[in-house]
Amino acid sequence: MASCPKEDIPNFKELLQEENFYLTTEEGGQGLLPVLVMSVKESDKKKRPTIVFLHSTHKCKEWLRPLLEGYASRGYIAVAIDSRYHGERATSITTYRDALVSSWKNGDTMPFIFDTVWDLIKLADYLTEREDVDPSKIGITGESLGGMHVWFAAFVDTRYSVVVPIIGVQGSRWAIEHDKWQARVNSIKAVFEEARADLDKSAIDKEIVQKVWDRIAPGLASQFDAPYTVPTIAPRPLLILNGEDDPRCPLGGLEIPESRVCKAYEEANCPQNIKLIAQPGIGHRMTPLMVKEASDWFDRFLKV
Repeated sequence: MASCPKEDIPNFKELLQEENFYLTTEEGGQGLLPVLVMSVKESDKKKRPTIVFLHSTHKCKEWLRPLLEGYASRGYIAVAIDSRYHGERATSITTYRDALVSSWKNGDTMPFIFDTVWDLIKLADYLTEREDVDPSKIGITGESLGGMHVWFAAFVDTRYSVVVPIIGVQGSRWAIEHDKWQARVNSIKAVFEEARADLDKSAIDKEIVQKVWDRIAPGLASQFDAPYTVPTIAPRPLLILNGEDDPRCPLGGLEIPESRVCKAYEEANCPQNIKLIAQPGIGHRMTPLMVKEASDWFDRFLKV
């Protein structure tokens, strides 16, 4: 994140404005959404482009400060939230691990992706009403779990007008069918182990993987999978950033989505609005190149 382009502004720290507040997105403890906003004080009151940032698993909005400051220095309003059961929303009784396991056991929540996407819809409601936000220029980006939140938020909410998921787009059905689900499963293994024990199996297998996805994120490996949802982002500018050797987002699972996405953008007469970069020799990590490419993409489409 230190590689994020940053304008050299005299007295930057004095000009940097920070807001910390909460939005209520639904009833209950997890319905209180912590929001962090950074921007630079300006004499005029013009509406500005805005970027929403999503953190990865077990991180929080404060972890994104280097990106928020970098974008704020370049004239953006930079926004970050704590995803469900992360940061301020994690307590001794509502950790991310516990929420996933509880969902498997009780089926009363959907704590993987979809609940945070609801928060992002409500965040867009708020942002489009701010006097300093240009509602036609709201971008969204995130890493890993955050990249998945980005992809699905853009699928359901067209107010996110420029979209950059980083190491987040993957084919869940493809992974099950081609036995490439292990790395993704291992990132949240507790819930799969719980399912294995309940189903009286000696090891996690593709049947367990399918059952868990159906419980904690219904449709993730079927009607809401990448081949069906990513193409709907067209014609909005979409940059997908992955590592060529990423085991959690294997490129094989992106072949069909990429084909369908490119077709969608061609049919919309805007093939220039779609780009997929798979960085050679890189596994599941965000790199300086990805940070720079994301920055350039937002500048290209939001600073016009």
